[in-house]
Amino acid sequence: MKHTAAAIGLLMSFATCTANADTVTDWNQTAIGVLKAANIAGNPWTRSMAMVHVAMSDAVNSVQGRYIRYVATGDLTRDASAEVAAASAARQILLQLYPGQKALIDEAFTTSTKAIPDGAGKTSGIALGEKVAALVHADRGADGTSAPDTYRPVATPGVWIPTTPPIMAQYAQAKPWVLKSADQFRPGPPPQLTSAIYARDYNETKSLGGVRNTTRTAEQSDIVKFWTQANISPAWQEAARQISAAKGLGLAENARLFALLNMAMANTFINDWDAKFTYNFWRPVTAIRNGDMDGNEATERDAGWTPSNATPMHPEYPSQAAIVAGVSARVLELVVPSAQSVPVTATDLDDPTKKRQFASIKQLADEQCNVRVWGGIHFRNSLDVGVDMGNKIADYMVEHSHKPSQ
Repeated sequence: MKHTAAAIGLLMSFATCTANADTVTDWNQTAIGVLKAANIAGNPWTRSMAMVHVAMSDAVNSVQGRYIRYVATGDLTRDASAEVAAASAARQILLQLYPGQKALIDEAFTTSTKAIPDGAGKTSGIALGEKVAALVHADRGADGTSAPDTYRPVATPGVWIPTTPPIMAQYAQAKPWVLKSADQFRPGPPPQLTSAIYARDYNETKSLGGVRNTTRTAEQSDIVKFWTQANISPAWQEAARQISAAKGLGLAENARLFALLNMAMANTFINDWDAKFTYNFWRPVTAIRNGDMDGNEATERDAGWTPSNATPMHPEYPSQAAIVAGVSARVLELVVPSAQSVPVTATDLDDPTKKRQFASIKQLADEQCNVRVWGGIHFRNSLDVGVDMGNKIADYMVEHSHKPSQ
C-alpha cells in the first residue's frame, strides 16, 4: 500500500512537470510508477519498459503506419484510435507482468482515454492494443531472462567465500532486442593488473571513492548520494520526455523514440552482463584490499579501504551505469539530432524535491559516469569502455529497427 501511494504521488508530480505530454509519454510515466509500486529495479525494470514501449510503438504504427513495426504484421487498422491502441497495449503489458498493480494500471487507462469518445474507433483501438501486447509478450516469453540462475562461484574447495549470489546472472545468456546475440558488442578484456592504465585507475578510485576519502569534495559526495541505482535509468526517461516536449514530437515520433531508447537500455543489461561474467573482473574494494597481490609497484594496498557506495553484486567490468549513459545519450541524439541543445533535469524517484540540472544530455551522461568512481565502485577504464559499448549498441539499434516505413 505504501508503494502504491508513493507511485500515485509520483505520477501526479510527473503530470505537473512535463508539458506537451501525449499517450506515449503519459504511459512512460505510468510504467515507472507501476514498477516503483511493484518494487522492480535493474534488469527486469528495463525489460518491462522495453516491452511496454515496443507494444505502444507497434500499436500506433498498426494504425498510422509511420514506422516499421517490431512484431505486429498485417494490414493497418486505420479506423482505430492510435491513442487508445497505445494505451491499451501499455495497459495489457503491465497487467500481464504485474497483475498486483491492476488498480493503478486501470486508473491510468481510464484517465488516458476518457477524452476520447466511445465508438468504433475507441473499441477498435482497445482490441488492437490488446492484440499487439499479446504478440510482444509472446516474443519475449522465451528470451531467457527467467532461466534458472546457474552461476558457479570461483572457489577453492573447503574455503569460505561470500555467499550472496550475483544479480541476475542469467541475463548474460538472454536474447537481446534487435541485436544478433548477447556478445555482439563484447569488448576486449580489462587492463592487465601490471599496466599503467590499471595503476592510474586504481589510485584514482582509491583516492576519490573511499569512505575515508582524501580528495572527494563535499559536492561530489552529495552527487554520489543522489545517483542511487534507482535514479539512473529513470533519469533518461525524464530527459527523453523533456526533449520530446521541447521539440514538439508527435505520437508516432514519441512511440519510435521511446521504443528505441528502452530496447537499447534493456540490451545493456544483456550485453553488459555477457561481458561482466566473461571477464569476472574484481571490484575496487577487492582490488584495493589486495593491492599487494596485483604485481603492480604503483598500487599500494589499503587493508581497510571501503567504498563510499555499496558495491553492486556483479563484476566490475564494464560499468553498467556507463553503458546506460552511453546508449541513452546516443539514441536521443540520433533520433532527435538537436537533442544536445536541450537542458534537462533529473528528479529523484523517491523525493521529487531533489533535482539535478544539466545544460545537455552529455553533462548528464558524464556525471552518471563520474559518480561510479566517486562512489568507489568502478575504475575509469570501465566507464570509458561502457560508454563506447553503449554508443555501438545505439548505432546498431537505430540503423536496424523502427525505420520510417516509406
